[in-house]
Amino acid sequence: MSRSDTVKAGAERAPHRSLLKACGYTDEQIRRPFIGIVNSFTEVVPGHVHLNQIARAVKDGVLAAGGTPFEFNTIGVCDGIAMGHEGMHYSLCTRELIADTIECMAKAHAFDALVFIPNCDKIVPGMLMAAARLNLPSIFVSGGPMLSLDGKDLNTAFEAVGAYMAGTIDECELRGIENEVCPTCGSCSGMFTANSMNCLTEVVGLGLPGNGTLPAPYAARIRLAKEAGMRIMKLYEQNVCVKDILTPEAVQNALTVDMALGCSTNTILHLPAIAREAGIPFSLTTVNEISAKTPNLCKLAPSGPHHMQDLHQAGGVQAVMAELSKKGFIHIDCLTVTGKTVGENIANAIVLDDTVIRPLENPYSAYGGLAILFGNICPNGAVVKQSAVSREMLTRECRARVFDGEEAAVKAIFAKQIVPGDVVVIRYEGPAGGPGMREMLTPTSAIAGMKLDRQVALITDGRFSGATRGAAIGHISPEAASGGMIALVEEGDIIRIDIPNKTLSLKVSQEELDRRKRNFVAPKRKELTGYLKRYAALVSSADQGAVWKEEA
Repeated sequence: MSRSDTVKAGAERAPHRSLLKACGYTDEQIRRPFIGIVNSFTEVVPGHVHLNQIARAVKDGVLAAGGTPFEFNTIGVCDGIAMGHEGMHYSLCTRELIADTIECMAKAHAFDALVFIPNCDKIVPGMLMAAARLNLPSIFVSGGPMLSLDGKDLNTAFEAVGAYMAGTIDECELRGIENEVCPTCGSCSGMFTANSMNCLTEVVGLGLPGNGTLPAPYAARIRLAKEAGMRIMKLYEQNVCVKDILTPEAVQNALTVDMALGCSTNTILHLPAIAREAGIPFSLTTVNEISAKTPNLCKLAPSGPHHMQDLHQAGGVQAVMAELSKKGFIHIDCLTVTGKTVGENIANAIVLDDTVIRPLENPYSAYGGLAILFGNICPNGAVVKQSAVSREMLTRECRARVFDGEEAAVKAIFAKQIVPGDVVVIRYEGPAGGPGMREMLTPTSAIAGMKLDRQVALITDGRFSGATRGAAIGHISPEAASGGMIALVEEGDIIRIDIPNKTLSLKVSQEELDRRKRNFVAPKRKELTGYLKRYAALVSSADQGAVWKEEA
């Protein structure tokens, strides 16, 4: 008995069949397996404006292979458009909404299998969480990355704002950059959060080879979508479910490739949440363990000059995995949606451009792109994209410039009140304190655009865009709103950053910290309403993946 028989088989389901027939489905279509097509199409997000074409191709594949596709939608926020104003409160928190709405649709309509069509930042992990929770035969096919022309990307525009504020470019130059940096549909073209998560979906085996890197405008992306539609029918027939693929070893593969690619710091929010849904233990200390032994082979924007199209032309994710497997860094026996193991998938994969994917013998560094820092200011951890930090900022003592919220910090940066040797401390931007743990590409891009990223650091209990570069340390846990040490930092304090030794320390005596704690009065926050009020009450800390407390 198939899952969909629950809503279509037997005389007692005549009312249910009548409703399906009202949608135009025939008896023959109703007899076939029900395949849910989870589409995150919107007319707002450049990574999603073309997803109806992808969905059409997926449905063609399902129909060709004997299934009946049922398309439904979920929401999607564009982090770039939401950046720098109250909209960013509503980005991370959509991840849980996306997972919950998909669960509701899939359970209520008894789908036999699912094809997920995400592309951008919170949509990919939200769908992965739903897939793990539902544990049905499932496959992912993203919309693919945007092209980059002349090495420009969205981050170019954000940094151009800093340059404009510094007076190094004029309004005409700023407008020219604005018109050039996002030339096609697709997820923004660097190794930012969306592309990081799409690549890792391919790594764990839930996306077909090429899913992470095939550019959005390429016809091959449409063909891949058709293949995904046909492939889901095989997964259904063989009853290969998500947890058969998403194993502890697959998660370790994801972390390993994450380190080799130099992915977004946001992966350290999303991978724990996805692992939890799959019942897989996840510890931040594991991140450092894997990073310590995994060489950084790629420097894609914002860490370096290359973009997703370059990675694709160089052999893509499969070539990176093949290179890593040469020294046993990859679990090659893991099952994938191709029906083959990782080892079988990468058997013929080769690096076609070793300037984009460096060989193991000549990595950018002997360690991975991300690091977890611990210390008195972040006893539960903080994350930094160490591959995007200049050498002179890896170890540094800085003067604290303290701001309760992003807006005050941005105002000070643009007013040229931040000088070399400062560390900008932005607090009350964590999962509960923000709420929503806003991405802060505006201040980090302003610092970079004003040529201060080799002299100024930024730490926060909030988070950063995958487009962030420089000594930007986020996810400080516990957060200020939960009584974390970051709430006690005062103007002029010395903070020591030691990324090689994985430490972040506030250089203030314990006696003084005790005094501050006794006298501490939390700032009054704006009264919350609606979804943000519920989110702030329920969300856990960043080190736990910002999942619901009741489920953490």
